[in-house]
Amino acid sequence: MTGCTKDPSITPDAPVTSTPSKTDQSQSVNNWILENMRDVYYWADQIPANPDTTLAPAPFFYSLLYDYNKEANPERDRFSWIQENVDELKSSLSGEEKTTGLEVKYYLRAQGSTDVIMQVLYVLPGSPAAQAGLKRGDIITSVNGQKLTTSNYASLATTPTTFRYGLGEVENGKIVDTQLVKTAIAAVFQQNPVLLDSVYTIGSKKIGYLVYNQFIPGPNGSKTPIYDQKLEQIFSKFKAQGVNELVLDLRYNPGGYVSSSVKLASMIGKGIDNTKTYYRMEYNKNIMDEIKRAGQTGELVTHFESKPQNIGNNLSRVYVLTSGGTASASELIINGLKPFMPVITIGETTYGKNVGSITIEDETGKIKWGMQPIVFKSFNALNQSDYSTGFVPTIEKSEPLQVKSLGDLEETYLATAVAQITGSGTARLSAERGPKLPTIGSSVQRRAGGSNMFIERSKITLY
Repeated sequence: MTGCTKDPSITPDAPVTSTPSKTDQSQSVNNWILENMRDVYYWADQIPANPDTTLAPAPFFYSLLYDYNKEANPERDRFSWIQENVDELKSSLSGEEKTTGLEVKYYLRAQGSTDVIMQVLYVLPGSPAAQAGLKRGDIITSVNGQKLTTSNYASLATTPTTFRYGLGEVENGKIVDTQLVKTAIAAVFQQNPVLLDSVYTIGSKKIGYLVYNQFIPGPNGSKTPIYDQKLEQIFSKFKAQGVNELVLDLRYNPGGYVSSSVKLASMIGKGIDNTKTYYRMEYNKNIMDEIKRAGQTGELVTHFESKPQNIGNNLSRVYVLTSGGTASASELIINGLKPFMPVITIGETTYGKNVGSITIEDETGKIKWGMQPIVFKSFNALNQSDYSTGFVPTIEKSEPLQVKSLGDLEETYLATAVAQITGSGTARLSAERGPKLPTIGSSVQRRAGGSNMFIERSKITLY
């Protein structure tokens, strides 16, 4: 197995007597981008024959993408991206980034209004927002003294370093401002993706519940996969406690490392072992032709792992909680398990990302940019990959404005799953509270748009 990245020098062979101009530097970066994209990009045959290499690197990269701006094409490339700093790119893929620790949902303050509010979906434990006392369900109406509107909310929610969050509350069915302000200073913070796990005993049902928010083996730069190990510990506990129903909460999970997805699926799947196909990859035509000529098509298949923590034989089905930000490696879980057991989804239609990427960097260090291009499409054991528009939920739900804590048996999504499991109808489901407001997006969907299921670069084989 060999790496796929070409690493051209950005300096000429002859001695250089002056600093290269910005135009020359951009030209070198663009040449590096184009050569790599022609080699490994999934839609390499769609790259323009004569792209405009005079563009700055980022616009040049996006000019190469397949139908990038053609919204009518659901199969277009919405997902490849490039960053000027490859170290920041790699850090974000490992859950480390500058943040206050909030994930939020955006609503119009009232029907027809241009005012916006943010509902806190969850707060990362130990983060600046958690230390400031912010919690799930808080309603934010202003940042740094400015009311949120449709024209400023995107920048106000992400751009400052110091965030003074002005809070609101629901009063008589309307959002009203309060005098309460909580301040959080954004900092580089490592997310632990394993947010919550519980076991509920209801009659003969032992219900395991897991909130998992990104497929990350371990902290950025760590050689120890402590987050994968935490999942194994949780499923060991589930198995020891006789869990016979599973609710997997992926509504805030935009994807991540395929290797972690394999491990999680291998602890859930029914009747699976390391001979069963979890997913198969399809690369661009040139790479596929080379693989076939070399007789290496077996390298395209990733099997489940034989895990002692597997609880699949105790399960007759699995429930997966979803949102519009459930993407990539999360959708791979749904698609990969479907051939082996019923997968019942509760929530919203998922993002629709049946393709994956690799990180490409210049290993000479002369080019500082990093790319995350789409290089493969995934198929399950039944050769299915038909979710580019997302998985439509088996049971449709949306979160109310006033929410219960995650893990609370009256929290809307969890309560719906438990009612299905126990056959108790909606007895445990508390009434959805708060006004019905138009939704305009979430930070989870933003992460889904800038994340991927990705593999190590060495997984691509060139002969």
